[in-house]
Amino acid sequence: MPNNPDVATIVRVMKRRGLTLSTAESITGGGLGELFTSISGASAVYQGGIITYSDVSKTKFLGVLKKTLNKYTAVSEEVAIAMAQSVRAQFKTDYSISTTGVAGPGRAYDQKAGTVWIAIDSRAGTSAVALALTGDRAEIRHATLESAIATFSRILIP
Repeated sequence: MPNNPDVATIVRVMKRRGLTLSTAESITGGGLGELFTSISGASAVYQGGIITYSDVSKTKFLGVLKKTLNKYTAVSEEVAIAMAQSVRAQFKTDYSISTTGVAGPGRAYDQKAGTVWIAIDSRAGTSAVALALTGDRAEIRHATLESAIATFSRILIP
């Protein structure tokens, strides 16, 4: 997936429009950053990302409130949105993408593997998408990356 043409198209469009992007990742563990930085010239667009795999790191590095994590869990629309909003503010970018979910096997936060949230934040607002994916751990993480890119592409290039 490193040379995914959708990512190259996103970088090209953002570069042409003078737009910037940041990422906050949990389930994808830096995979979005990898996808963007694999494209030549992406440094004009991709400003950076924060990987927060634990609840503690979500609070410490993204400012996600403990009460939000306790009430909704890390795998929720509320946390995905908080992650996206925080990383965009920290990097001062035009857009941000966040990913949070359960890759499995098994359950976490009483949610089954494949439960995923993706959020996109911009000056125009924030949107979140829930996914119910199937497959093993690698397949779920890969599908999350593909879904995040496709979701962002639909927002950027309607």
